Amino acid sequence: MLDLKFIRDNVQMAKERLASRGEAPAALDELIQIDVERRGLLVEAELLKQKRNDLSKRVAELKRQGKSVGDALALVYADAPQLVGLDQQLQEKEAVLQKIEEQVPGLLLGIPNLPHESTPVGQSPEDNVEVRRWGTVRRFAFEPKSHWELGETLGILDFERAARIAQSRFAVLKGLGARLERALIGFMLDLHVREHGYTEVLPPFLVNADAMRGTGQLPKFDEELFKTKDEGLYMIPTAEVPLTNYHREEILPPGSLPLSYVAYTPCFRREAGSYGKDTRGLMRQHQFDKVELVKFTEPEHSYDALEQMTRHAETVLQRLNLPYRVVALCAAELGFAAAKTYDIEVWIPSHGAYREVSSISNCEAFQARRANIRYRPSPKAPPRFVHTLNGSGVAVGRTWLAILENYQEADGTIAIPEALRSCMGGLDRITGM
Repeated sequence: MLDLKFIRDNVQMAKERLASRGEAPAALDELIQIDVERRGLLVEAELLKQKRNDLSKRVAELKRQGKSVGDALALVYADAPQLVGLDQQLQEKEAVLQKIEEQVPGLLLGIPNLPHESTPVGQSPEDNVEVRRWGTVRRFAFEPKSHWELGETLGILDFERAARIAQSRFAVLKGLGARLERALIGFMLDLHVREHGYTEVLPPFLVNADAMRGTGQLPKFDEELFKTKDEGLYMIPTAEVPLTNYHREEILPPGSLPLSYVAYTPCFRREAGSYGKDTRGLMRQHQFDKVELVKFTEPEHSYDALEQMTRHAETVLQRLNLPYRVVALCAAELGFAAAKTYDIEVWIPSHGAYREVSSISNCEAFQARRANIRYRPSPKAPPRFVHTLNGSGVAVGRTWLAILENYQEADGTIAIPEALRSCMGGLDRITGM
């Protein structure tokens, strides 16, 4: 969440940055109004406390002069009748103040992060800025097929039986299709651990509401989450949630940053509001696999870390020889917690377009403030909030389908990228079962 003091000192800038997201600043206006009222009540309460302290001192002085408590109070109230009922006035002010203070966290939780000054201004995907491209888009000498046609023909992808087991937007991978998914997961984890220096983590796939609030999924995205009925646990929409909350309520010691974690997990999303979008194939599933990268850094190094993480995710696609492009998202396209985001989009022949396979975001202190994750710059220094970054390294299912479509041959078989052949037992091609 945002820092209330920062908002108080930079009201106009905060309004402008939120407006660039396309967000109506009504919640911000309400927060500012409540904060003004709150600070006014704090001043009034402090004045009443001072008056009460002065009253106590005068009564104590009169008692030392031999007056009873009743006589002392009568003399004081005779000189200053406005002091009558002082305790009641103070209690009333403090009760109002408590009600106001209880509103502040809820309002802050509903306000998205402010876009970084380097985030492009824009209101739609057309305003995203392409940063670079890599690889050559293949020109087929035959009519290429979609991944769902290829997968079903080869007997490695089954939507019909998945729907019987669960419902639509689920898939069964079988045989070499399942093995390819497993090979991709292992390949990505090994690359990020061995070459990029991440620590591998296998986290819980169910988390509590505090963890969801910590990364910004709650309260805004409650309708898109799968939740258990009795335990109040949520199935994770991304490993970003357990990885970022791994250090919640902690103060990290001097010299411990940066921290870099990588995890494979299944991810679960209801995809509420996406009806009619990418309903064919694997692009939007309720359950999908992802390898996630998370970093904790000092604030002054977080934007260097953002560039580094983006390059790490790109390396996956380069090793697989899949053409892609990197775009900087405009302000209106940012995720709720992000200050700046790069999307990496892989080429999908059936779409005739690049489609997102990874989003790498710097959330600055937004998530750390919600999850209370801090560090000490030096042994005696006061703690500061870390900056958190997250991104796919990369989405496994979308990479799986990109391989099928980009590596397909005229006979319907799929060449296996060289980087995966050792993970596939030396196989160089997927043929029918």
